[in-house]
Amino acid sequence: MLRTILLPPGEGGPKGRMRDFSLTRYTPCMKGKVVVITGATSGIGQVAAEKLAAMGARIVFVARDKSRGDATLERLRAQNSSVDHRAHYADLSRLSEMKRVATEIAAAEPRIDVLMNNAGAMFSKRQLTQDGLERTFALNHMSYFTVTQLLRERLLVTPGARIVNTSSNAHRGAHVNYNDLQMMNGYRMFKAYCLSKLYNILFTRELSRQLQGTGVTANCLHPGFVATRFGDSTSGAGGLLFRLIKFFAITPEQGAETPIFLASAEQVKGVTGEYFYKCAPTPPTKDALDDDAAEWLWAESEKIMQSAN
Repeated sequence: MLRTILLPPGEGGPKGRMRDFSLTRYTPCMKGKVVVITGATSGIGQVAAEKLAAMGARIVFVARDKSRGDATLERLRAQNSSVDHRAHYADLSRLSEMKRVATEIAAAEPRIDVLMNNAGAMFSKRQLTQDGLERTFALNHMSYFTVTQLLRERLLVTPGARIVNTSSNAHRGAHVNYNDLQMMNGYRMFKAYCLSKLYNILFTRELSRQLQGTGVTANCLHPGFVATRFGDSTSGAGGLLFRLIKFFAITPEQGAETPIFLASAEQVKGVTGEYFYKCAPTPPTKDALDDDAAEWLWAESEKIMQSAN
């Protein structure tokens, strides 16, 4: 795994130097690129989809709500009407829906240049999906895992394909519990969310390891604390707290800078297995760097994915 990003000798001295990850230093062109995004109808996913479309990309996104999906398509067409942007509909907290929509996208798209896993939520009470999974775990982790696995072949046949996973610095409060993967005991809303964001990093690192030598890269990111619809459906004191602290949050446009950068910038070509914040690699926690935990989580996730029809 890469821990520092160095320019090769001859570009800044014999030992190289840190790359300049400034967003103001590049003007990427995404013309001809196909970008698949989950969670693209609001927040940083919406901004990323629109900005990438304006760069020339064709956007294929997954939405749960038809009206929001239609509105997103209109915005994408306003940014770039020369390509056929496409919406697919699914509830990404259900394994059968994850599998169905990913299979549909794989059948429709012969190549995928960027897969951006961005869908996520927080739930005030422990809820089980129809598959018997804790809902935060299902949506925030298993949808990343399942959709990526089923689109893997399309990514592998696309030169230079990139996988971008939205995580969070919330992972810094989480520790893997090998005896209680889905918080059957002592569920707390924020703890469940923190765990899912830790799982995102562990998944990204193991995915990157498996993809070494294929030309496909996988990175994850912390977008910052962003004022979006996230947490709006949370009830009780937790929901009130979210609404209050959003006054101090950054805008979706600011939060979208890093995922856009990872999806499009030439500076990160070939960079993989990293955790980014403000368009630069930054160290996650020791727990997030645990390769044994990453392998264990992958194996458990694979069992869950294969258990569903």
